[in-house]
This record gives sequence, C-alpha cells and structure tokens, in this order.
Amino acid sequence: MLITGTRKGIGRHLAETYVKRGYLVEGCSRGEASFEAEGYTHTAMDISDEKSVKAWITAIARRHGRIDCVLNNAAIATMNHVLLTPAATANRMLAVNVTATMLVCRDAAKVMMRRRYGRIVNFTTIVDPIGLAGEAIYAASKAAVVTFTRILAFELGGWGITCNSFGATPIMTDMIRGVPQEKIDAVVNGLAIKRLGTPEDCVNVCDFFINPLSDNITAQVIYLGGVS
Repeated sequence: MLITGTRKGIGRHLAETYVKRGYLVEGCSRGEASFEAEGYTHTAMDISDEKSVKAWITAIARRHGRIDCVLNNAAIATMNHVLLTPAATANRMLAVNVTATMLVCRDAAKVMMRRRYGRIVNFTTIVDPIGLAGEAIYAASKAAVVTFTRILAFELGGWGITCNSFGATPIMTDMIRGVPQEKIDAVVNGLAIKRLGTPEDCVNVCDFFINPLSDNITAQVIYLGGVS
C-alpha cells in the first residue's frame, strides 16, 4: 500500500492503521518520518516533483514487485479570500493537490497494470460541494481531483484498477487549525450528521474502496457527514 502525506494527521493514522493490519506500507512527506513501525518505509520528498515521484514508484516496485493500493492523501490548504490570494499560493496548491495526485496515479498504475489489479483512492473535500468562502482555490483543486479520478477510472478499468475519491468532514488536524471556529461550526451545522470527522471515518471509507470485493465500485465519490 502506498500512502502520501504520512508524516502527520490523517495520513499518519492511515499508515499506522494499515501497518498494524499487516500491510507493507510505503509513505512519504516533505519531512522525515514521524514514527517507525515494522512494515513501514518512509521517503522524504516533494510529491509534486515528477522525477521524485518516478524514482519513488520505481524503488517501491523493485522492493515489492507490486503495488496493490494507493491512498492519495497529501494536500495543502490555505484560508484566503480570492482577492488576497497570490499566484504563487494558488500554483503551489494546484501542484500538490492536483498535479501530484496525477503523477502518483500515473506511475503507480503502470505497476498495477502488470497484475491487472489495483485500488486507487484520491482524497477530496466537502469544502467543494458546500462552497466554503475563503477556500476557492483549495476547493477548485479538490474538485479537479474528483473529475480526474472519475475519468481515470474509465482509462484504467480495463486493467482491473478501480479509482474512487472521497471527501471528509472537518477533522481537527493541522490543516484546519487556522480556520476560524465560526467557519468550522458553520460547516458542521450544515451537515446531516453534525459532528467533526475522525481519522477512523476515513479508514472506514478506504476499507470499502480497497476491498477486493469492491471490484465493481469505481468512478465514485463519497462525501462524509451528509452534504446537501
């Protein structure tokens, strides 16, 4: 299993969970590993750099001879009104959230195709469908991930590779610690299930998508919490 953005937050929880279940997990982040576990290998890299991604996937294929699952969790966000958003901020967000997702999917899929099997799960956000003010570029980048994933499913379906995406409700990680509490409360109060999300919620959806029995589930997006 390949998981991006595993140094902290949801990514770390996913990595620790699946290692405990017996998966061989390959993780990455911009910084060094924040935990050690048997069965876990960490690579410090820029996930939006094409050469780095190619080298990472090549190394994984050599170590294990296969890639069964990809969880594209890595992302960055910033709370900016669009009138105050510098181009550099927008470009970096698009590079990490969209381009990096494409790069990992592209190169991992080439390994998956050899065995005609694979599960790809790309993370999006409920910020897109609810239209949260102050998150225009972040929401746009994650909307792009949903569209990319849906079309990727059709491009890879013939090789037994499923591609799905899901958006979590706000989870108290570093990504949202700078968001004003009233913004978080407004999001939660607009949901059918009025609570913050948990990393376990994310694991539950990933479990469904990567299950071998879910071979007929592809090109789908699941938003947690109930989004109107």
